[in-house]
Formats: sequence, structure tokens, C-alpha cells
Amino acid sequence: MKENSKLGTLTRGIIKENPVLVLVLGTCPTLATSTSVSTAIGMGLAATIVLICSNIFISLLRKIIPDSVRIPCYIVVIAGFVSVVQMLVQAFFPDLYSALGVYLPLIVVNCIILGRAEMFASKHNPLDSALDGVGMGLGFTLTLTVMATIREVLGSGSWYGISLPFFSTYNIPILTKPAGGFFVFGCMVALVACTGCPHIYSRDHRYRASGAWCPP
Repeated sequence: MKENSKLGTLTRGIIKENPVLVLVLGTCPTLATSTSVSTAIGMGLAATIVLICSNIFISLLRKIIPDSVRIPCYIVVIAGFVSVVQMLVQAFFPDLYSALGVYLPLIVVNCIILGRAEMFASKHNPLDSALDGVGMGLGFTLTLTVMATIREVLGSGSWYGISLPFFSTYNIPILTKPAGGFFVFGCMVALVACTGCPHIYSRDHRYRASGAWCPP
């Protein structure tokens, strides 16, 4: 029974409570960094690392942090891990660091990470919090990668920087623009909504999963 529960915690963020397509959190970095697959994967992995580390740390401190100042404390913890990730990316992946720009430090206030800290890590043990971080991070990274694949292949005629013969000739440049990002994002949300699970878009479900205090 415990194994099933932990498996559910791990897989929940991929589809059932996908942070981007179901909870509609982190929309801004999703649209901004999904123009290329390399940037999307980099952003997804960076956010996943921060999410896992912050979840574990906040879970360990859940009985110590005063309820009245929990949000500022969460932000301080997240900011510490973001600073470490930012320095590592800048040192070892300078091209990715330049491509992500301001969106890398803005992980500090990413609603996916703040939302999981508030709604899960602060109420569960470190192991479950780590599994939740892995699942939500995977869901975020997979969504970014799929969006980036669609936008890069159809918009730029390439994939991971590799030119694709047919698509490079007959591409749709608008898909690499903000308008194209919103269009692809809307199509993906609609596709998930048509999978036979309309309850996941109910107001109560999103309220419980994400936290009403955190806007998209």
C-alpha cells in the first residue's frame, strides 16, 4: 500500500496534476523558454533540481518555520538553491545561461516551486516531498520539451539545433514568437482537457493542488 502511495506521489505531477497543463502554473517561463529544445530542457532540469532540494529542506524545517512567516521563509530557502544552480549553470553551461537570461533567477518566485512548498512539502516527510519534487519537475520538463519540439520543428525547421530538410523549407515562423507560444500552449491544454478527465480542471481540484494564494 505504501509503495502504491509513493508511486502515486511520484507520477501525479506528470499528468493528473501536471503543473503547467492542469494547474496552469509557471506559464511565463514556460512560454518564454520553450522556443528551443535545448533551452527548454535546461530550464526544466534547473527548476527540477531547485524543486527537489527546496522540497526536502522545507519538509525538514516544517515544524520549525512559524506559520505567520512561512512564505518569506520558503522564498529564502528557494533563493539559496537557485543561487547555487545559477552559479553552476553560468560556470559550466555559459551558452545555456545566456539563453535562459532573467528566467533562471526568476525560478525563485516560480509558482510551481512555491506552490509545492506550501501545499505539499510543508505537510509531508522529506522522502515524499522529494518524490513530489521529482514528479512535478518531470511534468514541467516534459511539458517544456514537448512544447519546444513543436515550436522549434514547425517554427524554425530544426530540432536541438539540427536542421530538418522539409521543415526548414516550409516552417511557420510565428510559432517561435509569443503568439505562437500561446497557441501551442492552448492546444496542449485543450488536448489534456479532452483526455476524459474533466474533473482535473475543477476549481476545487486546482485550489487543493496549487494553492489559491499563488497566481499563474
